[in-house]
Amino acid sequence: MTELNSISRLLKPRSVAVIGASADAAKTAGRPVAYLRKHGFTGEIYPVNPRVGSIDGLTCYPDIASIPGNPDVGIVLLGAERAHQAVRELAAKGAAAAIVLASGYTETGEEGARRQQQLIEAAGSMRILGPNTIGLVNLTDNIVLSASGALEMDHFPVGGIGVVSQSGGILGALLSRAAARGIGLSKLISTSNEVDLDLADFVDHLADDADTKVIALYVESVRNPEKFRAAALKAARAGKPVVAFKIGRSEAGAKAAVSHTGALAGADSMYDALFKQVGVIRAQTFGDLLDIPVALATGRKLRGKRVAILTSTGGAGTLVSDDLGMQGFETPAPDAATAEALRALQSGDHAVLDRNPIDVTLAGLQPDLLRGAIDILLKSPSYDALAIIVGSSSLAMPELMAGAIQDCLPNSDKPVIAYVSPHAPEVAALLTQRGVPAFAAAESCTSALGAMLNVGSWQEPKPSSAPAADVVIDELPAGSLDEAQAKQLFTRFGVPCAREVVVTTPIEAEAAARELGGRVVLKILSAEITHKSDVGGVAVNLTAETVGARLQAMASEVESKAGVRPQRFLVQEMVGGGTELILGMHHDVLGTAILLGMGGITAELFKDTTMRLLPSQGGLRREDALSMARELKTWPLLDGFRGRPKADVEALVDAIVAFSKMAAQLGKRLLEAEINPVFVLPQGQGVRAADGVVVLA
Repeated sequence: MTELNSISRLLKPRSVAVIGASADAAKTAGRPVAYLRKHGFTGEIYPVNPRVGSIDGLTCYPDIASIPGNPDVGIVLLGAERAHQAVRELAAKGAAAAIVLASGYTETGEEGARRQQQLIEAAGSMRILGPNTIGLVNLTDNIVLSASGALEMDHFPVGGIGVVSQSGGILGALLSRAAARGIGLSKLISTSNEVDLDLADFVDHLADDADTKVIALYVESVRNPEKFRAAALKAARAGKPVVAFKIGRSEAGAKAAVSHTGALAGADSMYDALFKQVGVIRAQTFGDLLDIPVALATGRKLRGKRVAILTSTGGAGTLVSDDLGMQGFETPAPDAATAEALRALQSGDHAVLDRNPIDVTLAGLQPDLLRGAIDILLKSPSYDALAIIVGSSSLAMPELMAGAIQDCLPNSDKPVIAYVSPHAPEVAALLTQRGVPAFAAAESCTSALGAMLNVGSWQEPKPSSAPAADVVIDELPAGSLDEAQAKQLFTRFGVPCAREVVVTTPIEAEAAARELGGRVVLKILSAEITHKSDVGGVAVNLTAETVGARLQAMASEVESKAGVRPQRFLVQEMVGGGTELILGMHHDVLGTAILLGMGGITAELFKDTTMRLLPSQGGLRREDALSMARELKTWPLLDGFRGRPKADVEALVDAIVAFSKMAAQLGKRLLEAEINPVFVLPQGQGVRAADGVVVLA
């Protein structure tokens, strides 16, 4: 039995055994049988309970062995102490999967972890959904294998959005919210503890599901990053966008770390990097987890940022226009031909057609005028999308208004969305069911269009070029390297470093300064003290005449602050005229990431950073490195902001790639590595690593 067939049988079983079923439909254990029958399951249902003869007219079996035939799925309603026994018996019976609802497993501690291991051993080759799951709902085929109270509702719209949630309660919340808004779903699966089947398994399956167009994920953690990466890429290749809402953004991802990178590259940033790499759209709010998929499920293409706003109520149109503008969208006035066509639709002076939002007051009241205005705006070369403001006038005739908008949809593949200004959820639901995603908040309109733009612009990462030959390096010591050792390592991999000399006395420092020429920087050289500035261990703008005395004063100041008197110092050429960046690496359960950001002592203050996860082999490509630089708010400083000389971006790209190859070659041996700052000098002058941190296992 292949994995795919097992999941197919789980999602679309021909027969279901309910272990521990209750005859009381008001109890949790009574719900699965009641919901299966209520929502139209046409297969065989086998309740199992030794104390009951029948449930809702169905024969109730005393044990799993007594069930005739082999059920495809078993819903296990027993407690954690006995669930593994039912799982073992279902496996022996030839079931494809067991859905274990009980809690009391790894989420409770050591004893729960032991019980979870029992489940795994009892299942053998049979698949398990859960434990601690609410089950699954296949709306496409009228199959509900769940005890969620949300299934008390009589009807659910069926559509193209598949949902996978690591929280059972959230599955019910999304099911009921979607129904209330007229949003059609296909399959909903709660994976919860993921003792076996996990998020990635169902993303992989839904990528092949003909009834699913968009996949929405509620994510607590990705337990198998490589499997998730492969599944998400499969979905992207199949043209099925994946939208993820990841909780835990406020957790302390900035653990105590030697480098600034450790503080900047928290767990949440790593998820950002992973999602970006595999084309997953990150929902920023829980509401986005429905708002974005419903827009993407239309399959319409957003090719640019120009949005026409058609309104019959000025204030609401301004709300939408303002929020779109805050996120980089444009709302240009109609071109002359478009304005003339709109003006020809109606007589009188009611229309305001020389600006955007386009206030066609009468069109909001007359379906024919509304239909004509929509057609004109969708055909206009000035616009990439249309947002329709549905005002209070729509409450009088919502069917006519929705029908007028729906009639125009086949004439264009541009996105059409609606903002329902009055509180009228029934009107919004009607529009959504007619193929026009309708939202109750202006911000939702922006999120939806932003996601559509994201999907249209994402490109699958190309594989890295043939891996370069490993750099030959001497046996490296474990622990923190001092700055000189760290920069020697960077240099071997091709990262240019500032010229410097290691000294121990004031006389040596003066000689080094004369050798380097010009102004110099003096630093303590210590593997134990990484943040040298914090203890007075850095002085800049020194000369051969002043460096010796400053060394003696620095030694005393550091001793007073750090409790240890430094014995070695670094005299370094003073690099000026460049832009300071930070370049670092960070390990996480999701992989190894390269971080680039605004550098210097304010790196953690401004947190202007971007990250890329390393591929499974080798470092980053030049294209990756360049796109990282372009993503920074700091990018204009590199690109000649306000007459500033353009920076040597090519040299920066070389340095990022070289640094990433170092991280890839050293692998898990490299615990932390960072260059802060790396000076990016004017075009043609290269880059210089001015400080460095390396910690080795």
